[in-house]
Amino acid sequence: MRDFPLPGSEYPRLEATALKIARGGKTLLDVASLTLDGPGPTLILGPNGAGKSLLLRCLHGLIEADSGQIWQDDRPLDASQRARQAMVFQRPVLLRRSVAANLDFVLKRQGMARKARAERIHELLCEGGLQDKARQSARSLSVGEGQRLAILRALAARPEILFLDEPTSALDPGATQKIETLIRRASARGTKILMVTHDIGQARRLGADIVLMWGGKVAEHRPAHGFFETPQSQAAQAFLGGALVP
Repeated sequence: MRDFPLPGSEYPRLEATALKIARGGKTLLDVASLTLDGPGPTLILGPNGAGKSLLLRCLHGLIEADSGQIWQDDRPLDASQRARQAMVFQRPVLLRRSVAANLDFVLKRQGMARKARAERIHELLCEGGLQDKARQSARSLSVGEGQRLAILRALAARPEILFLDEPTSALDPGATQKIETLIRRASARGTKILMVTHDIGQARRLGADIVLMWGGKVAEHRPAHGFFETPQSQAAQAFLGGALVP
């Protein structure tokens, strides 16, 4: 069951126009126009090599496009706007320190006072079910626990936009469910979630809208219910029908 904020609230708005990335004479990304806003997670689907992760990194400013523009809230994406974003990779790197200290590192860099940091860390650990592991080495956590910590660390400073690149791809169903709960809660608090997944079932459970990448292009972008019930593009019909390659 989706738990999204009520319509009418203020949400970050990302716009991309004429984005192109080519390597070795091959076009890897060619996005004419894409606007992402409103409540609920945006799930990015597509076959391997379709440009899903490349799009995510480009929107976050980690990779510079050969041409085109990215806007956040009607301003060209810059360092100050990226500071209001966070990203979690498929295999995040945890610091060589305790679970709590991983969170404290982020909050301290935000200039938060010690007492406030302690309260926020406790809040985050409880939300992620890691309160009994606060003093444990972060790198001794299980894969699922480590991914939860990475997401909590990304959420610690309350980003406006959270990018997630297949955060549950290596997890069992129980661990996946815990991650999805964190995502729903973050979305319900107003954080815009942009998430790459290869799991159609997960996209059905979490997605408010779906972006289908196909051959480096946006083949379809629609509300989730419409995408799954009445896909309009041939690419969407083929993908949902089980096609493996563009």
